[in-house]
Amino acid sequence: MLGMNKNDTKMLLLVAALTMLAPFILNPFPTDSGLAQFNAGYPDLMQRFVIFGIFAIGFNILFGLTGYLSFGHAAFLGVGSYSAVWMFKLLAMNVIPAILLSVVMAGIFALLIGYISLRRSGIYFSILTLAFAQMSFNVAYSVLTPITNGETGLQLTLNDPRVLGVSQTVDGSIPVTNLFGLEMRSTFEMVLGPWAFQFNAGYYLSALILLAVFYLSIRIFRSPFGLMLKAVKSNQQRMNYTGLNTRPYTLAAFVISGMYAGLAGGLLASMDPLAGAERMQWTASGEVVLMTILGGAGTLIGPVLGAGFIKYFENIFSKINESVLHGWFSALPDGLEDLLVTLVYPFVGKGWHMTLGILFVLVVVFLPGGLVEGGQRITNWIRNKKAGGKTPTSTTEPAE
Repeated sequence: MLGMNKNDTKMLLLVAALTMLAPFILNPFPTDSGLAQFNAGYPDLMQRFVIFGIFAIGFNILFGLTGYLSFGHAAFLGVGSYSAVWMFKLLAMNVIPAILLSVVMAGIFALLIGYISLRRSGIYFSILTLAFAQMSFNVAYSVLTPITNGETGLQLTLNDPRVLGVSQTVDGSIPVTNLFGLEMRSTFEMVLGPWAFQFNAGYYLSALILLAVFYLSIRIFRSPFGLMLKAVKSNQQRMNYTGLNTRPYTLAAFVISGMYAGLAGGLLASMDPLAGAERMQWTASGEVVLMTILGGAGTLIGPVLGAGFIKYFENIFSKINESVLHGWFSALPDGLEDLLVTLVYPFVGKGWHMTLGILFVLVVVFLPGGLVEGGQRITNWIRNKKAGGKTPTSTTEPAE
């Protein structure tokens, strides 16, 4: 199917099911339930799940296939966001031109940075990419203020000279982003008993793009080009000894990865037309590294799982405060309730980073393959248990 083997087709169909049914999957608890705070099926968060999934998929093409660890990929995310917002300001509020420009500009920027950075490998490559990212952040924050609007961030105004659109609507407000008239903020809510499910146009556009780039990543992984990148990761020095120049391959991987990041940045701006220098900070680059390693570097679906896991912690787990904890333990005696709240609180709310850090350490130590390896171990355990249960029955059958 579409040039993929059976396992890859199953993987693509699984991702398609998860993304298309996300409003149902991410809202397991009734809205009036005390557990409703763990629901994540609202448009803004679902959009972040898939957009940062795209970001992580692109990073995995570089890190997972070649082994080159970049600490500067947030620079391409920022370039994509700035490019998209400028397209909205100057041309039209249609998201397609903005997304295309984001990909192109991020690709050009990645070509320039990659051409220099890939002259070195290992930790020196990582430091170079980090240096370029920090330079980009500082330039966007101060030097290029007329283009980036500095610390305030680039955003739409009522005076934008929009060529193929109006600067302001009839009621005097700023036009909203759209896809040929379909507003990205357009949301349909379906109520089924105590459950409420939201279907957002912007989310489903991002989800369809995620499926397209996920399919592209599968084809890259299985292509001769992908096999060459895996060989670079395995032993680049031996390949160089054979007379093969690996730099064009690694540079191509770097540019493709940067274009994925630019696409993610363009989608972020398409959902919320604002671009700030904070998207280019080293912390954003570190976040995508965590997503990829946590999900499973070098795997296809791992980066998507890692992105969803971290964004869930960031947006849901971080909202658990002391009052919520007191509600959880209210049935216990007062002294025990206060003790448990005191013990648990440092790991939730503002301390969610501590919990995430502990989980990351546990994954790296016990599951080097990330969440994907954990899922594979559970699947193999279930299969072995079923096979073990059938063994006695099969031995009682007469031999023919």
